[in-house]
Amino acid sequence: MSAPVPVVSPIRLGVNIDHVATLRNARGGLLPDPVRAAALAVAGGADGITAHLREDRRHIRDADMARLKAELSVPLNFEMAATDEMVAIALAIAPHACCLVPERREERTTEGGLDVVGGGAALRGHIGRLAEAGIRVSLFIAPDPAQVAAAAESGAAVIELHTGAWCDLLAAGEGAAAEAELRRLVVAAEQAAGLGLEIHAGHGLDYATAQAMAALPQVRELNIGHFLVGEAVFEGLETAVRRMRAAMAQGRAVLRGRLAASHAAA
Repeated sequence: MSAPVPVVSPIRLGVNIDHVATLRNARGGLLPDPVRAAALAVAGGADGITAHLREDRRHIRDADMARLKAELSVPLNFEMAATDEMVAIALAIAPHACCLVPERREERTTEGGLDVVGGGAALRGHIGRLAEAGIRVSLFIAPDPAQVAAAAESGAAVIELHTGAWCDLLAAGEGAAAEAELRRLVVAAEQAAGLGLEIHAGHGLDYATAQAMAALPQVRELNIGHFLVGEAVFEGLETAVRRMRAAMAQGRAVLRGRLAASHAAA
């Protein structure tokens, strides 16, 4: 009797609502409300909501995080710098998960991955405090073998692979370089899975690139924000999220077909 075709795990969508807050803060006042945006994303099929409370509070504010925790019907993923201040806030809010990211005040958005290799005892201490409180810890890292290995030793349960470089190369028409970067992502996902980490991916993803990421068997979650908020201007956030879910489902269908063909040929 032949072995069964490998089962393809479900893939989750986390929607980042930071840039709804960016739009609100550009004018001041209370609108548009990022918590309302979170509810619309959930209605469209989001499995979780991500929000990044930056040290300079340029978009999400402390009150937003408190309201999200109180009002969400799905898990809250708290993106944050690895600092004592942010760890204290996270422990008070008690989100489902915290994703530790690098942060520089002069950057427009998160650039590059967290340096887990150089993070040392301080980073491991932050991870330990959050994990002891029952908060799932994720590390946003570049697809680099040394960073993946360090993440596996850090005490974190999850890594989120930084897909921004790959997306930028695709957008610039740098096909060969983009293919090489995609290969780095594939190898990092395989390495991380072998080390017992759960793998997420995000940054710069659109419908097409999210579909491609969803075709990687190790990837269990995509976190997407800026693109969806941009699409919401034209077609509404709930519709944009539904389209993203459909793109991810297509990626998983491609994966199932690939696995079935490989099984049949074996």
